[in-house]
Amino acid sequence: MRRARVLMHSIPAGVFEELDPGIMYRFTYQAGYQGEPISRTMPVRSEPYEFRGFPAFFDGLLPEGEMLDGLLRQHKIDAKDRFAQLLAVGGELIGAITVEASQ
Repeated sequence: MRRARVLMHSIPAGVFEELDPGIMYRFTYQAGYQGEPISRTMPVRSEPYEFRGFPAFFDGLLPEGEMLDGLLRQHKIDAKDRFAQLLAVGGELIGAITVEASQ
């Protein structure tokens, strides 16, 4: 299982996990987190959000077109591995969100 820390304005907001590659994912806000939600579709709450398929919010953070092609070549990532793509670009996202690998 792969995990990533999700930060909002450089403050740890929660953990994004790949439960079953390409099939099941979960995002859980960090206990005590009181900042802005990472997405309007995922208000801050103690219960985890579970997704069948890669969540639209995280998918929207990924590059497309030529930028995606370059990322896949440079990092030798499979085009279907959205989680690896997110980890590869997570430190350079536009906006308030940062995503980094976690154990």
